[in-house]
Amino acid sequence: MAKNKLSRREMCGALAAAPVALGAATVASGDQAKRGKVLMPIGDATEVMDTLYPFFRLPEEGYEIVVAGPEARTYHGVMHEIPPQEDIPWDITREQPAYHIKATIAFRDVKPEDYSGLFVSGGRAPEYLRYDKDLMRITRHFFEANKPVAVVCHGVEIVAAAGVLKGRTMTTVAKCALDVTQFGGTYVDQPWVVDGNLISARTWHDYHTPFMKQFIEKLNAVG
Repeated sequence: MAKNKLSRREMCGALAAAPVALGAATVASGDQAKRGKVLMPIGDATEVMDTLYPFFRLPEEGYEIVVAGPEARTYHGVMHEIPPQEDIPWDITREQPAYHIKATIAFRDVKPEDYSGLFVSGGRAPEYLRYDKDLMRITRHFFEANKPVAVVCHGVEIVAAAGVLKGRTMTTVAKCALDVTQFGGTYVDQPWVVDGNLISARTWHDYHTPFMKQFIEKLNAVG
């Protein structure tokens, strides 16, 4: 075997570091034309399982994923889990380093009208991203325009801060239920929920086929 062969971690990290190039290559290899763009806001401590699955999955449907952050740079992803078989049990998720993900555009430079949908992943990043005024402007656009918005886990903190949850029903990880109810929404403890343009999932464990299928169907309906 060649000595310079990449390890699995190095390969996944390299793929995650070039989202625009990867998306373009995936679309170009298919028979269908590019359908539109989906915006994915991230920051340091973005949860990688929440983020990388839609990052790879949506281009298979012809959508270009555009990863945005407070600045256009590489961000530190993390993995959140309750460790199994620990000597001392964990009541809440443990955070550890994971793959890096590159944002190719800063929030302030995003024109949300150019995008068909929004995918808001979780992790610890939403705790501080929700204070970004440009991200709040962006998020409100998708609700005002009734475009599809997918929210996973702690991503609820972003849509809650944007003030768009009054009268809406959604799910999230149980420890974030107050981010729904204190902002005028209704929390339900289900794997995934569809409320108009809003598609939500509790955690990445729940958002596989049904959740992504609903989000893709909403995107396709936008045209």
